[in-house]
Amino acid sequence: MAIKPQLHKLVAEPDSSFVYQHWECSYFDKPWHFHKEYELTLIEKSEGTRFIGDQVSLFQPNDMVLIGPNIPHLYRNSESYYKNSKTVAKSIFIHFTDDFLGNSFFEVPEMKLVKRLLNRSNLGLVIQDQTNDYVRDQLYEMQDLTPVKRLMKLLDILIVLSTSKHVSSVLSKEFTVSNNKDASRIDLVFQYIMKNFRNEIYIEDIASKLNMSIGSFSRYFKHHTRKTFSNYVTEIRISHACQMLLEDAYSVSEIGFMTGFENQSNFYRHFKRYTGVTPKEYSARFFSRQ
Repeated sequence: MAIKPQLHKLVAEPDSSFVYQHWECSYFDKPWHFHKEYELTLIEKSEGTRFIGDQVSLFQPNDMVLIGPNIPHLYRNSESYYKNSKTVAKSIFIHFTDDFLGNSFFEVPEMKLVKRLLNRSNLGLVIQDQTNDYVRDQLYEMQDLTPVKRLMKLLDILIVLSTSKHVSSVLSKEFTVSNNKDASRIDLVFQYIMKNFRNEIYIEDIASKLNMSIGSFSRYFKHHTRKTFSNYVTEIRISHACQMLLEDAYSVSEIGFMTGFENQSNFYRHFKRYTGVTPKEYSARFFSRQ
């Protein structure tokens, strides 16, 4: 049974102005959710599918993202995590508000670039390469620091991110929500897709779960995700196909069937539409760089 999402409110320690948490569990159980805080997340261990706004992608260890307030997001582990009680998912995340250092702290001239970074985070920011390495080390060091030294580390991280060339946007335009009922419904849809994308999915089945007609559900889903239901399912299938191609454990034809495509021509057509290349060209590009 899926956990009902809510507007998440994490409370900082009494001697801290922001939340720093080192999270460890069998699998990430937070649903599709949003909150008023900025969130910096490092995936320390585990893999799966990441939903940020209207974008879906795979995540793996060392992935790092900074998102702005009220951007809905969900980290769903691979199915093996829900079937094996010995799996481990670990992450470090920081939550802070616009005014955690005072109403006008980020308005001073010295913070101009950091303020610009925070504005950019409304598109979701992926942190990569050398910047990822540096920030990751700082996040690990913060675990054993006093609150005041943690604060200094956080400011250092924000300053580094504000000048880095290795920070790129996830979204093409802002995507925020403020309604718990909508978040709950969309979470149910996402959970259903993730459990069933390897098989044929019928839109009438998920529409009935929400007590909607097919037409009402189609309009509702597109309004809240900016994509049709079928396109969203296909995007998830292609994301998983890409991952399987890089793992090089199955043939292209096997991967097509294992990710829910009824025939190879359909798989090739959708794969090229979403990636710009065929499955064989995609894997060839990767292995040619090894």
